[in-house]
Parts: sequence; structure tokens; C-alpha cells
Amino acid sequence: MCLSPRVLGAAPGPPRGPMGTMATDWLGSIVSINCGDSLGVYQGRVSAVDQASQTISLTRPFHNGVKCLVPEVTFRAGDITELKILEIPGPGDGQPLGDPPPAEPGPAGPHGPGKAAKKAAACSSAPQSIPRRTDARGQDVAVSPQQQCSRSYVDRHAEPLSQAKGFRRRHNSWSSSSRHPGQATPKKSGLRNGQAKSKDEECFGEDAGAIPDTDFDFEGNLALFDKAAVFEEIDTYERRGARARGVPSERPARYRHDENILEAEPIVYRRISVPHTGSKEFCTDSGLVVPSVSYELHKKLLSVAEKHGLTLERRLEMTGVCASQMALTLLGGPNRLTPKNVHQRPAVAVLCGPHVKGAQGISCGRHLANHDVQVVLFLPNFVKMLEPITNELSLFSKTQGQQVSSLKDLPTSPVDLVINCLDCPENAFLRDQPWYKAAVAWANQNRAPVLSIDPPARELEPGIDAKWSLALGLPLPLGEHAGRVYLCDIGIPQQVFQEAGISYHSPFGCKFVIPLHSA
Repeated sequence: MCLSPRVLGAAPGPPRGPMGTMATDWLGSIVSINCGDSLGVYQGRVSAVDQASQTISLTRPFHNGVKCLVPEVTFRAGDITELKILEIPGPGDGQPLGDPPPAEPGPAGPHGPGKAAKKAAACSSAPQSIPRRTDARGQDVAVSPQQQCSRSYVDRHAEPLSQAKGFRRRHNSWSSSSRHPGQATPKKSGLRNGQAKSKDEECFGEDAGAIPDTDFDFEGNLALFDKAAVFEEIDTYERRGARARGVPSERPARYRHDENILEAEPIVYRRISVPHTGSKEFCTDSGLVVPSVSYELHKKLLSVAEKHGLTLERRLEMTGVCASQMALTLLGGPNRLTPKNVHQRPAVAVLCGPHVKGAQGISCGRHLANHDVQVVLFLPNFVKMLEPITNELSLFSKTQGQQVSSLKDLPTSPVDLVINCLDCPENAFLRDQPWYKAAVAWANQNRAPVLSIDPPARELEPGIDAKWSLALGLPLPLGEHAGRVYLCDIGIPQQVFQEAGISYHSPFGCKFVIPLHSA
């Protein structure tokens, strides 16, 4: 049977290979025939050799690694470019070991098997190379045919029937990858023996259930990897390279993610020292020690600062800014004071006495009112007020804050925050006044938290228990009624501290208000 019109119509050429003499001796041999770039390579078992017509026939052929749909193909000598003998059958072998598996019956068409052969020839148009083991032509004639030729592609597929499924899996994977990228896949008929083939059989050439479903053992294979040995080998290689370069082979120090590589000087936590250490010391979040000072030393420090230009007005302004910033944070900060929350403006009551401490509270209330906080300022009526109080009241009157002199005008409902500026060590007699006692009673009955600005020392305990206390410059030895203590930077230079007899290094860092903890 001829494969194509070109094979049939080609002019006869001279006999090639073993076709000239003793042609019948090569029947049953497995050969590989290269027909050039157009027809490709065929492999199969020699079934017939006609010396008269110079033709050779192969049974159960493979074309470019793909099993042909026809049981037999015939070639003219003129179309054969190269012929290789892959296996020669031994004497007395009925069916040699290299016999390919039986071909599956193809579909029968009305035009006979010739049309199927033409379709098989059209399935590949590009030259493809077939993996070859050993060239039989380069072997010695005295060697037996079994030793001359190694196992070929067809021989690998001629395994026992128990390995037929494994052969088909390898065959399909190899042939699909060896095709030319532009080559079309041969179409298969949807019917076999009158029944529709399953999709799995069309895709894999066998039942999908026959594929082993055992999962890959990742843990078992990972256990085979000795990580410590590999890293030890890497370290050994690096040490050898370091010795070759003349670099010391000592292992570098290992640092944590929060350690500095550069060596730093020892940290000194006590940077502030006072001539007379108070009975109480505080420490910052970073561990710096902040000692407390007596009221006399604190008063001396403020007088020295005022002599060098830090006047009372500047100190009041700085205290008001820092105290208002702390109060805004306690009120909720940006979560509370937003344009979307104008219907819930925070309310603050500021209780002030007729002294400098009260002037600090008025300054704080002014800054809070400027930040859209509802401020109610309580200050009792006096015939003569201090000039700092008069100046602060003049500025406060320009805001939307409310000033009251009677406790009846204070809010009856709880406010968000109460700022206490009633106490002053120099005016202790005011604690016996009726307005002072009434103000203390109102603050204690109102369930709002209390912030005390510059509270007195524990020798003069205030009547109002504070939740927070804000000290200025350096803290006084405050008692338990002061609550949690914060320290405010009011801008006193370092040389002013030194002139007052205090060795000082700022503990504030990047902030103006820092929390203090009992040491």
C-alpha cells in the first residue's frame, strides 16, 4: 500500500541499503526510514521487499513518533533518503521481542484505506528527528545483529502487555512535545466500535482511573534536606574565601532588629540634679530621672527666668498653650473636634482664683475657646484684680467663652472636663472663703474628670481630687490627690537653670508635655 501520490509516482531510483541483495533475509527487521523533510521519518517492521518494483513495506508503522492509522505503508526506493536497521530478528523467533503492540483498528471509510493513509501523511508537514540509540551502519559485520543495534523508539514501546498503559502515557507526552509548533493535531473519530469514546480516553489514551492518585510527599522529601549541613557548608566556603583574601575569619556579631550597629556611649539617665533633692523623684517614659524641687526653689527659678526676659506674660501664654493642648487631647483630639461633629462640642468648666494661678487658667480657657470648645469661666468678684488677671480677662472676653462669678451660673449637667486653678500657696487664706468651698463642692458633685494646672505641693492638698496634674518646668513633690503627673516646658533656658543652682538637661525630647511616673 502506498502512502501518498508522491510516493507512488516517484521515479524509481537505484536500490539502497540491503534491498539489492538477499532482500528476504531482512523480513521482520525493525527499520527507520528517513524520507526527507517533506514526508518525515517512519519506523516499523519490514513485511515485504519487492526487488522488481524497488519497494519496501512496513507493518504497524510510526510516523514521526505517532502511530499511523493504517496497518501498512509502502515506499519506493527513490523516496528513501536514509534507511537504518534498528533490530534484526534472531533465527527461529516467531515474533521478536521488539514487535510493536497490535495496532488499534481505525475507522473504515467508503473510500477504503487509501484515504486514511493520505490523512495520516497530512498530519505532519515539518521534518522531525527521531531519538536514535546507535547507528547500525557503523558497526562491525562480525558482531551479531542484537549487539549491532540498541533499543529504538519502537523497541521501547514493545513492552509486555502489563506495561502497555505506561507506554501510552510516555508516548503521548513525547509525541505532543516533539511536534512542530505549527503542526495540527490529527483529528480522531468520535466513534469506536459503534460507541462514543470517553473524554479521558481521548485525552490520555487510557482510563483516568488508571493514573496513580498518590500525592507527592512534600514533608518526606523536605526531611531529606539537611538544612544545618548545607548552611555549615556555606559558612565553611565563606571562611575559606576570607582566608584566601586575607580577611579575618571571625564570625560577625549578630544584632537584633532593635539594636544599633554603631557603638553608642553609655546612657546617662540622671541628667538633672538639684542642690536639695526632694523627697520624691519621677521618671519619663524613656527612663530619664526628673527630681522634684521645693516650692522656694521653684519660685527662685521663675524669678531668675523673669529677670532674663521670660516675663510673666510670656510664661502665662506658654502655660496656656501647653495646658490647652493637653486638655484638647483629653477631650478626644481629632476624633472629637471635627467638622462632622459640630453638634457635640465639648464643654469645659475653668475654676480660677484671684491670683497668678488663676491667670494661667484664664489663658488656657481662651485657647480652648479659640478651638471651638464651650468654655465656662468661673472667677469670683473682687474690688481690685491683679494686672495679669485683668489683661487675660480682656482677651478672654473677645472669645465665645462665658464668664460667670456666681456658682449658680455654672452648668448643672456634667461637663466633659473641669480645669482647677483655685489653689495658690501664697493665698492659702482663700480656702476659707465661701465661694471657694462652694466651688470645691460643685466640682466634686460634677462627675467630670479634673485637670489641675500647677497644683501646690502635698503640704497644701487641694480640696478637689484631680485625675491629671500639669507641673511647670520642674515638678513639686505632689501627693496622691494630684493624680497622674505631666510636665510642661515653659521655655526656661538651660543657663537659667544653672544660675538657679540646677544642673539641667532637657527631658522633653520632641514634645512640650510629657508624662511622669513615680520612681
